[in-house]
Amino acid sequence: MSKIYELVIADEETDLISAISLVESPAIESDWIAFDKEQVMFASIDSEKKMLIGAILIPDKRILRVDGEGQPYHVFFSRETVSRLAQNYLMNKYTDSATLEHDKKIKGVHLVESWIKTGKLDKSNNFGLNIPEGSWVGIMKITDDNLWKDYVKTGKVKGFSIEGLFEHKLMQASAVSYLDKNIEELDEQEATMFLSMIKALIKKDKRYAKGKRIEMESYSDYGSGISNNAKRGIELNEKNGNKCATQTGKVRAQQLAKGEPISVETIKRMYSYLSRAETYYDESDMNACGTISYLLWGGKSGLSWSRNKLRELGLLTETESQPSITSSY
Repeated sequence: MSKIYELVIADEETDLISAISLVESPAIESDWIAFDKEQVMFASIDSEKKMLIGAILIPDKRILRVDGEGQPYHVFFSRETVSRLAQNYLMNKYTDSATLEHDKKIKGVHLVESWIKTGKLDKSNNFGLNIPEGSWVGIMKITDDNLWKDYVKTGKVKGFSIEGLFEHKLMQASAVSYLDKNIEELDEQEATMFLSMIKALIKKDKRYAKGKRIEMESYSDYGSGISNNAKRGIELNEKNGNKCATQTGKVRAQQLAKGEPISVETIKRMYSYLSRAETYYDESDMNACGTISYLLWGGKSGLSWSRNKLRELGLLTETESQPSITSSY
């Protein structure tokens, strides 16, 4: 039996896309179209500029994943969630945030156009993109000549894959008959799914190369500084009518204030939020919601600890500005 989860935005502060990765095997199974000065251009794309156009997310598309136990499951995004993620990505100013094969941050990749496909006359049709309505389409401008020459033109990368954290909502459990068949009995679609699962397992093996399933561990060694910041945030929020922060932030503060263990997933969310929201923290205004929310998540002590913990676990390198959240969707 394989479970099916809808990936949802439970909290606007933490459930988001942090980067778009250029990959060889896009999880949404939709390659991009690459254009340069040697090819015929469509619509209003400048023929002398290196561009990539493709689907970033396709609604209701089931994506095969493999959990820490090696068991397959599927996830999908609703049409509404795809639209919200596309809007949030632009509002968070992540248009220059890109990685290569979910492994390292790269420069010279810029999201210059972004839209949701609507209707039969949508301009994505001019590029021959056979994708359903509600899909998030993007055009990337590549300003790094070596990246274009060594990866795009050689076909080493063929599509987009997102990186982010999302709440999983269990929808149903369904039978996966192809897992019970012999290889020679698989049809073309089943063989493709099986190959995708093998690739996912290989990636998982790399993630657990040190021997332990890091994602299942919990940690409480974050010290009194983080707990005190959370307590301070709770006090300030109560004085302000408890109007600041989302419910997730309020729950997290209670957890940190009590010194309770937190999971690696939570540490990722802590770092993701605190690294982005630092600009809203103002020590001179302790009544501001930006300041209170920041304290609820552990404040600057929380940012420092979560960063160091992710580095210790091999989930964040010295050169990255976001945790290595490499779920390929």
